[in-house]
Amino acid sequence: MLRCKNIPALLVFLACSSTVPARADEFRRLSVDDYRDKMKAAWLGQMIGVGWGMPTEFKVKGEIIPEDRMPAWKPEMVNQHNNDDCYVEMTFMRTLEQYGFDVPIRQAGIDFANSGYRLWHANVAGRNNLRKGIAPPDSGHPQCNKCSDDIDYQIEADFSGIIAPGLPNLVIELGDKFGRLMNYGDGVYAGQFVGGMYAEAFFESDPVKLVEAGLKCIPAESQYAEMVRDLLKWCKENDDWQKTWQLIEDKYHKDPKYTHGLCSKPGGKGGMSIDAKLNGAYIVMGLLYGKGDPDKTVIISCRCGQDSDCNPSNAAGVLFAGMGTSKIPARFTEKLDLEREFDFSDYNLPKVLEVSEKLARAAVLRAGGKIEKDPQGKEVFLIPKQTPKPGKAEQCLTPGPVANSKFTEEEMKQIVAPVKK
Repeated sequence: MLRCKNIPALLVFLACSSTVPARADEFRRLSVDDYRDKMKAAWLGQMIGVGWGMPTEFKVKGEIIPEDRMPAWKPEMVNQHNNDDCYVEMTFMRTLEQYGFDVPIRQAGIDFANSGYRLWHANVAGRNNLRKGIAPPDSGHPQCNKCSDDIDYQIEADFSGIIAPGLPNLVIELGDKFGRLMNYGDGVYAGQFVGGMYAEAFFESDPVKLVEAGLKCIPAESQYAEMVRDLLKWCKENDDWQKTWQLIEDKYHKDPKYTHGLCSKPGGKGGMSIDAKLNGAYIVMGLLYGKGDPDKTVIISCRCGQDSDCNPSNAAGVLFAGMGTSKIPARFTEKLDLEREFDFSDYNLPKVLEVSEKLARAAVLRAGGKIEKDPQGKEVFLIPKQTPKPGKAEQCLTPGPVANSKFTEEEMKQIVAPVKK
């Protein structure tokens, strides 16, 4: 894989083509050192959360995982370089590193089509569509992808907020570009919600405020937004997280109005669900009931069941971003392998951190921000304050028309991965 050598030129281009900068009193200040500390913590949180929960994945469905079945943390669990919660993001990061934030969605689709790692559900359906010539956004449309309401973009949207500190509208833009490769409607909003929490975590650590920030990034009329509002309400009303879990189960797993059968059917005890809303509720559960405690956040999110490694991965990533690397207990990182590369990528963790910072610098300038030095000579991001602008609400059960988007013959020549038969 060739690396992009032209990031400085990209920064210059984006600085020149950015929108008019905001007034001085409309900036949020974030030191580059603080950005690095929180950005690294965000990546580590994902790896820690998914590693801790992985032994339980889909072992318990429609029930709470008993406390005695929750695995103990082992330091080697942090090395999740072969996990889809981590390696899919490397493809998206590589696309942005190579082409910048204005990369066409069709190029993002070509890059995803050429990935070689294992995938499931909406991801594999979307990639198969791309390899067959169905270009995005149709590759994620319910007419072409029967898993379009699934969890997939939710589990891999962390990158969008990590490289967009304080920039929720970039998170929304990236969701409409990368999320639509495999998802639609709530499947896309799930990732925009997660990315929005990360973007705010560079300035805020209170879980309630982080959840509220993510909520602002998605259409208020969507079922996903309804779920988040329910969780904020229910968690205020119930001190016992297991009571809230039952409310979630009754509405978002058993009620056919909310689990409508595109991929995950209405269920109950033993009923598997990969639906973005149900599993997204478990992310919020960990954050709100964990109350800033890393262990409680991961354990609660995991014990909710279903996709019980992906959900604590998102929850821990957001929480740790708000905390910063300096506050992560050493037991979580003492066996971290810094040299190992993520599957089908030439990114190891130090390279991911390097590329994340380069992209964040470009993002700040592109948004009309500045990079200045304080009196001590330390760099500071001046980030324009933004009001999130979600897109129009769409639902997988009643989707809009397909775009009839097909790759050209020339584009198909760029897709070198074999078509799945």
